[in-house]
Amino acid sequence: MNKKRKIIYFGMAGILFLYNACIGPSLTPRKENKTLPAAFKSSMDSANTAKTKWKVFFTDPNLVALIDSALKNNQELNIMLQEINIAKNEVKARKGLYLPFGNVGAGAGIEKVGRYTSQGANDANTEIMPGKKFPDPLPNYLYGTTISWEIDIWKKLRNSKNSAVAKYLSSIEGKNFMVTHLISEIANSYYELMALDNQLEILKKNIEIQQNALEIVKLEKIATRVTELAVKKFEAEVLKNQSRQYFIVQQITETENRINFLIGRFPQPITRNSGTFNNLVPDTIYAGIPSQLLQNRPDIRQAEMDLTAAKLDVKVARANFYPSLMINARLGYQAFNPQYLVQTPLSLAYTLAGDLVAPVINRNAIKANYYSANSRQIQAVYNFERTILNAHIEVVNQLSNIGNLKKSYDLKVKQVEALTQSIDISTVLFKSARADYMEVLLTQRDALESKFELVETKKQQMNAVINIYRALGGGWN
Repeated sequence: MNKKRKIIYFGMAGILFLYNACIGPSLTPRKENKTLPAAFKSSMDSANTAKTKWKVFFTDPNLVALIDSALKNNQELNIMLQEINIAKNEVKARKGLYLPFGNVGAGAGIEKVGRYTSQGANDANTEIMPGKKFPDPLPNYLYGTTISWEIDIWKKLRNSKNSAVAKYLSSIEGKNFMVTHLISEIANSYYELMALDNQLEILKKNIEIQQNALEIVKLEKIATRVTELAVKKFEAEVLKNQSRQYFIVQQITETENRINFLIGRFPQPITRNSGTFNNLVPDTIYAGIPSQLLQNRPDIRQAEMDLTAAKLDVKVARANFYPSLMINARLGYQAFNPQYLVQTPLSLAYTLAGDLVAPVINRNAIKANYYSANSRQIQAVYNFERTILNAHIEVVNQLSNIGNLKKSYDLKVKQVEALTQSIDISTVLFKSARADYMEVLLTQRDALESKFELVETKKQQMNAVINIYRALGGGWN
């Protein structure tokens, strides 16, 4: 009866042991919210998202050559490619964790035990073969293989591998997101460079007009129709714009070098055809519906992969509370003399053991790891929601920007035409003494600024189209 009672007690103790090992802290992570608005509030909506390759979207051969070079030589992008390789190798490493580990080895040693010990007495009185006993000291030679295998009964190792796969896919999406931004940044800088060239050309033409006006004012002074003050005012205006040229030249140099840096090369001139800048017409962009951003935006897919990896990491952390089953095996040959190592089965040695181990006492490290995994999962949820929200706002802003810039550009064209005509009118009136020289100066200033603003608006138009293309997820495929 006592024997049966002991067995029952031991069984209950074993059940409690396993229960304590398997039970872990319970946290309910916040579920992600993938809800998106039904449609963009824009007249440019379409049922199909234009997911165009960048070589089709950008038709300028000089710009295409710059982007091609950047995709090969940009250092930051190449660093990201190595990060992808690291993530890929991590997948291989974790995949190997749930496969058996095998080692092959050999060893040799020597052992001297005391004569007045149980082992020493047995060795002295034991004959290996008739008339021959164990040598003293006793050599030991062995070779063979050992295998250890953790049975993945809780899918801890497989979830760990799947988490590494999700992180690998996340790194690929991160690369795609970087490519999109790299292409957009080069294109924006390229159009900025063309805009600066046009502004410099406008400034040179305006200086020529002002120098002609200065000569007229000098003649008017000789005719005593104006004073020296008018001459100095016109001289100052010419000198101011001549000085302004060098600021634009410096901006051109810095913009060229910014493109050179993105391409990964030392400073050199950027080939471009700035004469066609004013004739550029922004392409029509079809925004599609917001839910398509989940498929097209690399940063959204990256956040989704990070969330998947975080969920799997929680499962891995929870599995650390459960018992681990290890199987260890060893097979080889062992003898005190090398000439006996090949004799079978006399020198054959093998072991096979299974261990079931579970943490019971001082599990603080496992709990802390589990809590941290849950917190990282919640972080991933918030990051996923934030990325979706940011993507939607970017698209709405840029769609609105494109429409407003088009209206602004059309009005500025009319403004430039009116002010250009007013320069000739003010000059004629000044010659006939019907206008003051200050009116001529102010008219020239306004015309110059309006032309600068027109070029700037055109640049902003092109930037807005590039930005909406990037916001919709284009540029990487």
